[in-house]
Amino acid sequence: MIAHIKGKIIHKSVESLIVDVGGIGYEVHIPLSTYYKLPDIHEHVSLNTYTHLKEDAIQLYGFLTHREKEIFQLLISVSGVGPRLARNILSGCDADELTSALSNSDIPKLKSIPGIGGKTAERLIVELKDKVGKISIDVHHKIKGDGRDEICRDILSALLNLGYKQQQAEKAVEKVRAENRDAAFDVLLKEALRVLAKG
Repeated sequence: MIAHIKGKIIHKSVESLIVDVGGIGYEVHIPLSTYYKLPDIHEHVSLNTYTHLKEDAIQLYGFLTHREKEIFQLLISVSGVGPRLARNILSGCDADELTSALSNSDIPKLKSIPGIGGKTAERLIVELKDKVGKISIDVHHKIKGDGRDEICRDILSALLNLGYKQQQAEKAVEKVRAENRDAAFDVLLKEALRVLAKG
């Protein structure tokens, strides 16, 4: 499975882009949330990708943030929601709005997304309401950054997977990030666990 792709954009549209990686052009389907933030053609891009296998094709779906990819994978885990519809959902509602709508059982908001009817909205809430809270936050927005955001996001995700509450985990990551700015992932994770153990 191709989980990440990095290369030069040689074509882009609102539905997909072609990334040149070592002379091979990969078509990557994208939501609008990713399209709006893409660099210009002939510039380099780094995308988190999901590989969808079909009987007659292999399709790549790409996202600028790990959080978008996590949400996409949750969406396609729901019965009746395929990759195309999941991409359309992320195009019609950004990650924060979508997780809020699912957490708050906001059926009208979900129904306002093209392609989502009442039954699908209810199914999304039933199957994902308890799961979206475990999705790691987008540290590019939540934790002010200087190139260390990738490590902080991974640490936060690890803490959430260990069962810590999101607010506690965020505070611990922010604290150790400020105090150990140049430390490696394993050091920061140990420090964050130490902070959480102290309460």
